[in-house]
Amino acid sequence: MTAPRTLLINPTVTSRSSARFPLGLLQLAAALDRSGSSRIIDGNVDRDFVNDSLRAMEQERFDAVGVGVMGGPQVATAIAVSKAIREHFPATPIVWGGYFPTLHTDATLAAPYVDYAIRAQGEQALPELVAALAGDQPALERIAGLSWKRAGTVVHNPARPIMRHDPAGLLPYDKLGDPRRYLARTYLGQRTVATQAAIGCRYHCTFCGVAAMFGGATQLPAAARLERELAYFKHTLGADAVQYFDHNFFDREADMLPLLEVMARFELPWWCYARSDALLKLSEHAWKLVRRSRLRMAYIGAESPSGQMLHDIRKGTRPDQTLEVVELCRRHGVIPELSFMVAPPEHTEEETERTFEFIREMKRINPQAEIIIYIYTPLPEHSRHEKDRSKRPGAPLLDLHGEPVVFPATPDEWAQPRWVDYACHMDAPWLSDRLRRRINDFVTVLRCRYPTVQDLRAPPWAKRNLSAMAGWRYRFRRYDRPWELNLANRLVRLRMPQVSGL
Repeated sequence: MTAPRTLLINPTVTSRSSARFPLGLLQLAAALDRSGSSRIIDGNVDRDFVNDSLRAMEQERFDAVGVGVMGGPQVATAIAVSKAIREHFPATPIVWGGYFPTLHTDATLAAPYVDYAIRAQGEQALPELVAALAGDQPALERIAGLSWKRAGTVVHNPARPIMRHDPAGLLPYDKLGDPRRYLARTYLGQRTVATQAAIGCRYHCTFCGVAAMFGGATQLPAAARLERELAYFKHTLGADAVQYFDHNFFDREADMLPLLEVMARFELPWWCYARSDALLKLSEHAWKLVRRSRLRMAYIGAESPSGQMLHDIRKGTRPDQTLEVVELCRRHGVIPELSFMVAPPEHTEEETERTFEFIREMKRINPQAEIIIYIYTPLPEHSRHEKDRSKRPGAPLLDLHGEPVVFPATPDEWAQPRWVDYACHMDAPWLSDRLRRRINDFVTVLRCRYPTVQDLRAPPWAKRNLSAMAGWRYRFRRYDRPWELNLANRLVRLRMPQVSGL
């Protein structure tokens, strides 16, 4: 029997200059290639990825097509490539995997252009599914983590435990063509590379897709694997900085020390996701390694100045820890990049104004602290991990008029602009136009007063002038209708990390 072959597609979601390694597809390719073969088409660097996918299928035989779908703006491009494949190759099974089909499985399988959905990790489930489709067992019913259609009815197989799947060697970066095209000029360095050491998170935040996908599980890599990757990045690709996409880089210190020792030997400036409580627990020895390894910026989910809200969203941190970590980062030369979630469904305006004042306090303690503001948009009840749903049902969500929020039932509905904004924490059904303007105006004043150090495009003189222009508004809290700053922003496009990333 011929070894099964799979086409893996990453639908476009960002600009070429912002493209990073499609790490999820690389992990899948490494797993698939153990018993078959695979090919990757990355829409983030290949803007004609729909036609190129069709051409690949004309030239080669594939037993299945796997499409990685993050959600938000990527849903529309995933739909486009899936519809094209269904039209030209109707017999080829189409499999969606990633955050979107994990969070919205029924909606995913309501689409006629999706045959199978892989929930959570796919490194075991996808090879088993492709083998079954190629006629080499196992039966569909026995593939954990798979959802599928049987006689028009959606079947959800049992969940699969989260596991760490490290390939024996490097990930198959050569499948991407020249891997150097994924190195980017960033605040960290001229050739910044992206990687993921650990996966998962042990926390259960109600707005976070990681919590829904991993259910509180986390897996760290072997130090030898991290050393192998960093050596390849630095000595073969010429990378001079690293962006770690770990869901929470700092976990238990005893587990982190071997990894930090490896990173300290390479001395590649780095950026990561972190939690305030985890950073506060680090010993002086750990901080010494952090400094030697050259951590430059840590993205910390502060979320709210309200202890009650942090409890309700199951964040697991306290506002006083946010204040402490801002000062701690200042002492150790690390820039804290703090994200806040404003406009919750309850006490919407009061909590928003309270958050504005808390942000001002952050900037007073550490003016270098970066601030990113999102709208609080909790996951739909059906998207939460089954363990969380059974332990603590979520409160019903109501829109601005007091009516229950009805979430989309198909991918096409999720691709509508208002639901893309919801998925990206940019808007919510309970926001009034007045509060929406208030938030936008505050963000404009704040980012002009304190332009991000991540902005490499705007000239320094322009950022200084914008900061001076915004100074009086920020000092006297005159955020409303900053017409002069909006006009200046047309001439000097300041970078917005919440939109463009690092």
